[in-house]
Parts: sequence; C-alpha cells; structure tokens
Amino acid sequence: MIYVSQLLGQKVWDAFGREVGRLEDILIDSTEKNVPPVVALSLKEPQQNLQFISAINIASLWPSVTLKTAHEKIIPYNTSGHELYLNDRVMDQQIVDIEGKRLVRVNDIQLARSGDRFLLTGVDVSGRGLMRRLGIEKIGESISRAFGNRVETEVIPWRVIASIEHDDPLRLQVSQNKLRKMPPADIASIIDDLDHHTTNALLQGFDNQVLADTLEESSSDLQVSILSNLSPERAADVLEEMDPDEAADLLADLPGQASETLLSLMEIDDADEVRSLLAYPEDSAGGIMTTEFASVPNVLNVSSALEYLRNSKDALEDEVMYYIHIVDPQGRLRGIVTLRDLVMADQDSPLDPWEEAIPITVTPFTKHKEVAYLIAKYDLLSIPVVEEDTEVIVGIVTVDDALDSVLPTAWKKRLPRFF
Repeated sequence: MIYVSQLLGQKVWDAFGREVGRLEDILIDSTEKNVPPVVALSLKEPQQNLQFISAINIASLWPSVTLKTAHEKIIPYNTSGHELYLNDRVMDQQIVDIEGKRLVRVNDIQLARSGDRFLLTGVDVSGRGLMRRLGIEKIGESISRAFGNRVETEVIPWRVIASIEHDDPLRLQVSQNKLRKMPPADIASIIDDLDHHTTNALLQGFDNQVLADTLEESSSDLQVSILSNLSPERAADVLEEMDPDEAADLLADLPGQASETLLSLMEIDDADEVRSLLAYPEDSAGGIMTTEFASVPNVLNVSSALEYLRNSKDALEDEVMYYIHIVDPQGRLRGIVTLRDLVMADQDSPLDPWEEAIPITVTPFTKHKEVAYLIAKYDLLSIPVVEEDTEVIVGIVTVDDALDSVLPTAWKKRLPRFF
C-alpha cells in the first residue's frame, strides 16, 4: 500500500528522469464511489508556480513519483471544483467512521494501484499513521518492541467514511446520506463531540423524523442549540415528530416566549399533548410520562380487541406496544394484558381471563423516584399513570424514562433504549 504522507514533498520525475516539480497534493473525484480514483497531482514547479497534471500521466507513485511522458508532453488537468484535495481537505480532519460509529482524526491516507489507476482505499487513524507522518515510524516500532508491544496500523475503508466539513457542500451531502442510515443514538453520540457550528451544518440535511429521533438521544444543551438554529416553522415540525414527553422536556429548557412560539406553530392536537405534560412538575410521573399508549375498550373480546388495535391511531403511535390497557367507556383503567397474551388467546374468548385485574399504577404527581422504584420492584416495562380521583389513564412512564429521571445528569441520554 502507498501512503500519502510518504509522497508529499517528493520530487516528480518525467519519463527521462528530469525533475518536473515537487508533489504538493493529490486530487480525487467522484467522491461518492467506494474507492474513488486519483484524477490529478498538484505540484510546484521549480519556479513555484502551482500546476495540476492529469493522473493519466502517472507511471508510478512509490518508491518515486514518475511520469510516463516527457515534461513537454505532460497532459494538464483542468479542475472542475468537485475534486477533493487529500492533503488540504482530508489529512488531519475529523471524520465519522460509520461502521465503528465513532469520530476519529485522519493521520494518514492510503492509496492502492489497480492497473494503470491509483485509488483512494482508506484513511489511517492509528498512532502508527501519525508516527509515519512525523518520520519516526521505525523508532516507534523499536520502542514498542522493547516493551513487548506492536504498533498496529488501523485503516478505515473509504466507503464507510463520512466527512463532516461544513464548508464542503458536495462531501457534506454524501456524508449526510451515510449518517442518516445510522441508529439515532449513534448519531447523537458522534455529534455530541462536535462543535455546534459543524453539528448544525451536518444536521441541516436530515429529514424531520431522523432529526427528531436524533434529538431524543442528544444532551439537553445540544437539543436547545440545534432547535434554536432551525427556522421556527421547521423546529415546530421536528417537535411534532418527537415523542410528546421528549418534546415537552426540550421546550421546558427553552425561554418561555420561544417555547410558546413553537407551540403555537405546532398542530393543535400535538401542542395540546405537550402543554398537558408541561403542566406537571419535572420530578413527577406526569413530567416524565408519555401520552402515547395502546388501549382497548373492556367490552370487546380478543378478536375484536386485535381489530380495534389495528385501526387505532393511539396504538399506531405506541412504538413498542408491550402492554395493552383495558379501559371502560369513561377511560378509567380496568386492567392490563400483554400483547403476547392477547395474540396467543382464543379469538372468541373475552378479555377478562387474560387481563391483570389490579395493575400497578401511579398518579401524575407521584415522585419520579417512587415511579422508578415501582418499575424496578415489579419488573415492569412501563407503568400506567392515572388520575387519582377518577382512575382515568392519562399516560404511561416507560422504564427508560423512569431510569433517566433518577440517574446523574451526565448519564442521561446514555441509556439503551427499551422503547
């Protein structure tokens, strides 16, 4: 393999051994390709004039940079503006390793030969790559061997790399397409390590649903920063895509006027749900519950209940639907049945034999620590929140939100998502 650090500053020779200049940079094109080809060399002639020569002139890059033709027959290269300069725009830059789901820094760049072409195959993010750049690779190897260790090279394939340079629109669009396919929790983990300007540029190309999912996994400070950099109309659209409890938490962190402005731009039903959650104290069950849960009337049998769920808007919004809440015509909670039991039950049987008649519940003003205790004690995935005087179910607290509420602030948003 060939490394760019070994080539930079090297003399470039024509086919007759005459010096053409020194290599200053290497250009690639078609950056959406998994292994993009080298299209040109950027070099300085002895007169210090910058010159681009087409890659079709290259005979070899290592151990010396030599051309196929005489100096006077070199085919020049006219840049189109879409080229990527490896030394200037990739070396030392932060990039996202899509497979490793992490942010890394480029210490060197790897090239390979395929027939008459030279291809960009990957980037070296290892300490060995940095030592190679500094010219102390052999010294580093000797020291490592003396301590019984090995200096490893870690090359990440170019096909799984996403550039995060906000001033490179072409590469940024490619990167956004790659990042959108990652789990939201991984995207959030990566952007938490970026500066706010880069983060905002990176997320601009995300659709509202992906952006909403990412915000739900991000820290509070980052949520506020991202939302504040969106237009009010788009910010409201993103809030509508978030779980009501997450949207309420985010709006609670905004100044009062900004929060009310966004609520006024949201769909009425979505805004009303969020407003109802904002009315509860932050350390209460009402403050951490979600209003998205599945329920069925208690007068149905198993078959009718399943058909009811298939056509229920509330059930559609319940992303997991592990528990089905059985309610009377007034919305009062009368029992709970697991979806598994409901599916496995005789289709013509009533719900009664399958339901847990006296479910564990909390009220909207139950302290969040008590909620977390009950969920842990009874090994629940969620717990219903009912009005104390009417027993009407108004929401549920999921296990991840309950644990989030009692963990140290630094750990929040770092839990595995159960829902």
